[in-house]
Amino acid sequence: MSGELRKLLVIVTESSLERNLVRDFMEWGVTGYTITDARGKGSRGIRDAGWDVSANIRIEIICNLDVARRVMTQIRQKYYANYAMVSYLTDVEVLRSEKF
Repeated sequence: MSGELRKLLVIVTESSLERNLVRDFMEWGVTGYTITDARGKGSRGIRDAGWDVSANIRIEIICNLDVARRVMTQIRQKYYANYAMVSYLTDVEVLRSEKF
């Protein structure tokens, strides 16, 4: 069984940005995403979700390269300077590629 290649864009950021990012995603051509709670430690300290201010989310978007690059460019320009946020991009093989 083989699938088709797409990109998996992962963004880990402050949960307070969820509503704004979801709105932005629609403007930037994202057709779907998955958001889960995330905890960890990084350059801005421990994010343990003990209270809303310290809660993080992990956003996964499967899309084509153009959309992934557009989103990464936009989040860097709009959010990186003022919020705890990291993103990374990798290749994934998907079945039902028409969904992405």
